[in-house]
Amino acid sequence: MAGVSKLPFEVAEYKQRQSRFLSQIAKDCLVLIPTNPLSIRSNDVHYPYRASSYMLYLCGWSDPGSVFMAQHDGEEWKVSLFVQPKDTTAEIWEGRRIGVDGAAKGWPIDHANSLLDLEQIIEKSLSDSNGVYLIQKLNDQIDEIVNRSLTSKSRQRNTHGIGPTSIVDPSSILDEMRLCKSPSEIEIMKKSADLASEAHSIAMKKTHSQIAEWEIQAIIEGHFQSKGSQWSYPSIVGGGDNATILHYHANNKSVKDGDLILVDAGCEIDGYASDITRTWPANGKFSEAQREIYNLVLKAEIAAIEACQIGSPWNSSHRASMEVISRGLIDLGILDCSFEEAMGDDLDGKTRQFFMHGTSHSLGLDVHDVGVTRPEGKGDGRLLEEGMVLTVEPGLYFGSWREDITIPEKYSGIGIRIEDNVVITKEGPIVLTSNCPKQISEIESLVSSGV
Repeated sequence: MAGVSKLPFEVAEYKQRQSRFLSQIAKDCLVLIPTNPLSIRSNDVHYPYRASSYMLYLCGWSDPGSVFMAQHDGEEWKVSLFVQPKDTTAEIWEGRRIGVDGAAKGWPIDHANSLLDLEQIIEKSLSDSNGVYLIQKLNDQIDEIVNRSLTSKSRQRNTHGIGPTSIVDPSSILDEMRLCKSPSEIEIMKKSADLASEAHSIAMKKTHSQIAEWEIQAIIEGHFQSKGSQWSYPSIVGGGDNATILHYHANNKSVKDGDLILVDAGCEIDGYASDITRTWPANGKFSEAQREIYNLVLKAEIAAIEACQIGSPWNSSHRASMEVISRGLIDLGILDCSFEEAMGDDLDGKTRQFFMHGTSHSLGLDVHDVGVTRPEGKGDGRLLEEGMVLTVEPGLYFGSWREDITIPEKYSGIGIRIEDNVVITKEGPIVLTSNCPKQISEIESLVSSGV
């Protein structure tokens, strides 16, 4: 299992992240951030490996089982990395390793150590520390070493009062740091957005009225792979009523002539995700009813994007889309109530029968990226800041299979979501996924153009 051949960012950017992070850590504490190990799919077959986002963020290292460690030597923080040692036999079977010497050159660390020396070095480092910052449940060996150290009654602790007495989870510090992206991070996210936009456009061109959901999935994910990328989450491809299931993943049905196809698919470049949803007609032509709902969702999405301004509350985009959709549902006769009833006291009114999810989430090294945006889930959340990247994804879903709601027959079976990726800037919101068609005329032209 070979690591990445080069760093996505300059060493200086990683060092800056590390310095900002470690400035918030007590100098008498040890920092341990493991990445996840390989996971078994079945028997002796592993799932494709993807390193922990925290490890990627701090030093760009992508090999399994590695451990980031930081300790203050009295003058400054020293950063080290535990990595797989060179092993010819293992490398013949599994691939070339960077190894200890390779990791010590060109990577944003001060020292590299072999994973074979992990226990000895960490035990020594723990004995010189009064606390531990550790992300637990990623590496059983480290969890065991640290917990053993905390409960030991060593002479060192009893006599000198030295040794860890508590474990603190550092992820909240890193999550806050990751919430606002640097210009270089946004540049990579734009590349990811462009690739995903390209894949959606190709899928539209290759769609025909007898296509199957899995064929569209193959077109999109195949394009990701052809460009050296991979999906950032399992693709959703729902035709007809399947488009009304929010996290539909089966992708195993044929599409019928006249059905809409909802495709939610994104890719990853250097760990950074894109997340796009588009909805298009299998036969290349929206029906009148489909057109009415689509235009309503598109109008809501445009309003939600416009609401993404520096200083606006996090929930501004959701409030904006809810307002547009609520008025639209009333105008179309789908809701028979007042606007206030449609909206609800806390955006939980009757509109939620058909638009049951939020409008935005953070995007970055994780597709549902980290960072507290609505503390305790109350109110409109924190204010938007420059460099935040979020999705904007209103939708309407009229599942004919539902027995809990009444839907006009003409709209039955329609599911539509439109999702873009937006970065918050001083000049206003910038849509990273602007290359992905979403106007009805553009979509109909692409689908009708054929292969």
